[in-house]
Amino acid sequence: MERLNETVLKEVIRQRPAKSHKGTFGRAVLIGGNQQFGGAILMAAQACVYGGTGLTTVISDPVNRSALHARLPEAMFVDWHRSDWIDSVTESADVLLIGPGLGESKDNFDLLQRIVTNQKEHQWLVIDGSAITLTAKYPVTFPYPDQVVFTPHQMEWQRLSGLTIAEQTTAHNQQAQEKLGSLVVLKSHRTQVYGKQIVENSLGTPAMATGGMGDTLAGIITSFLAQFKGSEAAVHGAVFLHSLIGEDLAKDQYVVLPTQISEALPRYMKQYSQQ
Repeated sequence: MERLNETVLKEVIRQRPAKSHKGTFGRAVLIGGNQQFGGAILMAAQACVYGGTGLTTVISDPVNRSALHARLPEAMFVDWHRSDWIDSVTESADVLLIGPGLGESKDNFDLLQRIVTNQKEHQWLVIDGSAITLTAKYPVTFPYPDQVVFTPHQMEWQRLSGLTIAEQTTAHNQQAQEKLGSLVVLKSHRTQVYGKQIVENSLGTPAMATGGMGDTLAGIITSFLAQFKGSEAAVHGAVFLHSLIGEDLAKDQYVVLPTQISEALPRYMKQYSQQ
């Protein structure tokens, strides 16, 4: 199994061309955040914006509108009860992320089904958090599975793959991933990515073991897919950079907050774009 290192960042992150505009760097739509877990979609959105996405729209419960505008005025907001608006903003997206703080109600599943059904051939779809559990619980058919990225932690992967944590060996995980036909980012203390390649993240620290870290990773993955023209390497780069920043911050901090990683993204990306 290949281990990720900073080489992937030098390959993926590019200097921005002088002749460019916000549309040059991708359009991302993030769906999630019910009345109880609004923070999850806010953290994912912050990572997506700070990761360099040109245009970021959040589809969420209206209770989260004020918080989003106060914390992240760069992001646009759509009420997830407005199906006409949902269809309009998702139509033009390069990447769709659904799941952070989404919830597991029937209405949440209907929203997931709507997003999946309307996915276009050119769009990437990132399935995170509650959306993984809903996919495991109810029948969902993905029209373009090779354009889908699942980001489960080990328990969510157990639900989705049927593999207990003890059974989650490299060989078993690969077989389950091949059956899905999608990219799988299996989160743990040493995150592994299963796709055309099988790679393991060489970094990670217990200082990052705090709520919202996975939401932030999902936002970075979404951002990298949106602006670096969607590739497996972009996912690898997002996974590695997320942990690289976390490890660097942990040199001076007992705990690393997800929002601190997002805030550091522009500086790190500037550094690697010049190498």
